[in-house]
Amino acid sequence: MKVADYLLQRLREWEVEYVFAYPGDGINGLLAAWGRAEDQPRFIQARHEEMAAFQAVGYAKFSGRTGVCAATSGPGAIHLLNGLYDAKLDHVPVVAIVGQTDRTAMGGSYQQEVDLLSLYKDVASEFCEMVTVPEQLPNVLDRALRIAATRRTVTALIVPADVQELDYEPPAHAFKQVPSSLGVPQYAPVPTDEELARAAEILNAGEKVAMLIGQGARHARPEVERTAELLGAGVAKALLGKDALPDTLPFVTGSIGLLGTRPSYEMMRDCDTLLVVGSSFPYSNFLPDFGRARAVQIDLDPSMVGLRYPFEANLVGDAAETLRRLIPLLEPRADGAWRKTVEDNTARWWEVMQRRAEVSAEPVNPEYVVHALDALLPEDVMLAADSGSAANWYARHLRMRGTMRGSLSGTLATMGPGVPYVIGAKFAHPDRPAIAIVGDGAMQMNGLAELITAAKYYHEWTDPRLVVAVLNNHDLNQVTWEMRAMQGAPQFEPSQHLPDVRYADIAQSFGLDGVRVERPEDVGPAWIRALAADRPFVIDFRTDPAVPPVPPHATWDQIKAAASAVLHGDSDRASVVRQGVKAKLQEFLPGGGS
Repeated sequence: MKVADYLLQRLREWEVEYVFAYPGDGINGLLAAWGRAEDQPRFIQARHEEMAAFQAVGYAKFSGRTGVCAATSGPGAIHLLNGLYDAKLDHVPVVAIVGQTDRTAMGGSYQQEVDLLSLYKDVASEFCEMVTVPEQLPNVLDRALRIAATRRTVTALIVPADVQELDYEPPAHAFKQVPSSLGVPQYAPVPTDEELARAAEILNAGEKVAMLIGQGARHARPEVERTAELLGAGVAKALLGKDALPDTLPFVTGSIGLLGTRPSYEMMRDCDTLLVVGSSFPYSNFLPDFGRARAVQIDLDPSMVGLRYPFEANLVGDAAETLRRLIPLLEPRADGAWRKTVEDNTARWWEVMQRRAEVSAEPVNPEYVVHALDALLPEDVMLAADSGSAANWYARHLRMRGTMRGSLSGTLATMGPGVPYVIGAKFAHPDRPAIAIVGDGAMQMNGLAELITAAKYYHEWTDPRLVVAVLNNHDLNQVTWEMRAMQGAPQFEPSQHLPDVRYADIAQSFGLDGVRVERPEDVGPAWIRALAADRPFVIDFRTDPAVPPVPPHATWDQIKAAASAVLHGDSDRASVVRQGVKAKLQEFLPGGGS
């Protein structure tokens, strides 16, 4: 048995099902071992190493398991980095296995020789090791998998090409050799009774309680609902926590921040008490004014508590277990006036979203495209949005319910993960439909090539439905609006204009299906057709780039008036944006949260 054989065997023992990868001579030993292992775990071939990393991130986000990706030495390892940073910043467990030049060539300026330990020491700061002798396995592989899972981060294993070909020898019962074992223990840390009592005292004293939850609260849905009921609280969601609680609950105000809703903004503005559960939401200016509200935070990671706001009580612990111990200490609210205000504001917001979607545009309003999807979403759908203006409409128009899951690049906010995310999601749950909402910039950057990956593998999925909706506005729209807001500058055509591409036609040439939509009346039928397809389906929506990402701070009347003014060809669009935004710049900027 070679080292490469044993590495794959150990992955199987860890129940790793898929490795998202791209081949190269730096991992030829591993590729040969894959052949001997009859492709177990499965080698999933992306079109590019960055896409392999994104697919591993998507798989990890939607499965709750650790994603694994692999690449060759030099350029392959470099290409992984953007996807790995996406995982690191969103606290997603991913293990990268990368090749390296032979040990005999290291230090000799050899072809494709890159100092990978130095290159990876930041993205895989928790654990990054190079295997130089067979006895290091299984210890370093076990640690890479265990640390990634328990610390929700990126780890890396560098295996030189000649080491892959060595005969495997296990570590002996000897000095300076390190045996290892399999498995990640289940644990759920909780705060002390004293800390819980202090938190309960703060929360019980509040009359207008607001909650903010993130992805760390996803497994604590019943506990979050019960806490909100006892406190009479409304619940806002950071973008990575969009699927942590159903939007059908009347007290759920939706997203918060730059892509957030007005009821979330108003709730944070007016509350006197704040409870944050499982979120590192970065924009403190969207939280209550300092000194206005007393605050409690619950987070599993002790390094993440106390950030963003002057919290009086910081509870380090698992969200579900901590809330279970906190709930008996909470006093039910007798006065429901605050809750009613939150619910009324939320109901009105959804009415405004309906009106905004109905505003005419040339040729199609992107808000209408996404709003029309909301009622058609399967209850078990997996959703991904790409960075840019597409994230605005995903955040504001789609209501999570049932067992729906959704994600995007929350903290890195990188372009291009939408399509590879849903491909990774389909390997996590091949029996569930998936939808990616992406801009034409992201589609041209990454999505087109990954349609080939979808075409290669969709026959294996129990449910073949994978829908890619392209918001085709011929513009790098997020940057265009940032230019208008920051510099008061009109669109700079040489950098912002994108060529028109027939995305649906390209999909059909790959053996997939698709349709181009250029009229509002065709939007609904296109969604219905795509969701009934027997293969991946691309919808090329020709949308208007002038639809502004109206901020949650705007008044109810301003929301529709501003959108309508710009959509109908205001003679000085730059002036409209400049005058409405300059004083409060970030209110118009699209962005992400975690």
